[in-house]
Amino acid sequence: MNKYYKVLDRIIHSGRVQCNKKGEIKYLLNEQLELTPSDLLDIFETHGIARKKLKNELQLFMQGERQVEKYREAGIAWWDYCGAILVNSYPTYLERLPPLIEKINREKRSSKNYVLFLGETGAESNQAPCLSLVQFQIDEGELVISAFQRSSDANLGLPADLYHLYLMSRQIKIPLKSITLNLANVHIYKNNIEHTKELLGGNENVRFELNV
Repeated sequence: MNKYYKVLDRIIHSGRVQCNKKGEIKYLLNEQLELTPSDLLDIFETHGIARKKLKNELQLFMQGERQVEKYREAGIAWWDYCGAILVNSYPTYLERLPPLIEKINREKRSSKNYVLFLGETGAESNQAPCLSLVQFQIDEGELVISAFQRSSDANLGLPADLYHLYLMSRQIKIPLKSITLNLANVHIYKNNIEHTKELLGGNENVRFELNV
């Protein structure tokens, strides 16, 4: 069982129950997921991820594209519920990523922490980023990425964020050592629990429901 699936398993067997405006969830607080390149390969090979769509999505985020129609044209329909425009969401912050990556590649300073902040508080938003901070550090010539997530849908959001972080690492000209996610609240919605059990039981064709 890969490290991602172990998180799913812990939520099912040890998670507490809570109700919010989107429905009932089973959740864990302050989980940490530390992944080496081999761990990432294990996850990506054993878990179905919409790689092309996620790659296109990240490219649109980094371009600062806020029009939902542009995402739909790229085959990405999961933002349709937000309305016509993504307000103060991922593209608002990830458009800062290209110059940050260029700076890292130019400087490559091991004494500096390169930080991307996402989702400032107090601003109007129709989908506040669940990924709140990404930090890039260089440790003995290798890239260490640390990320903080305020909230993580373990079935849909977490695999997508993992792949986005991996794609970010590929743009930095330093060998990747690890990606660590600090998950303040990681959860499974009640309507996806049985599907999650099927996934862990070996059914790779499970489809999860989006809760909005």
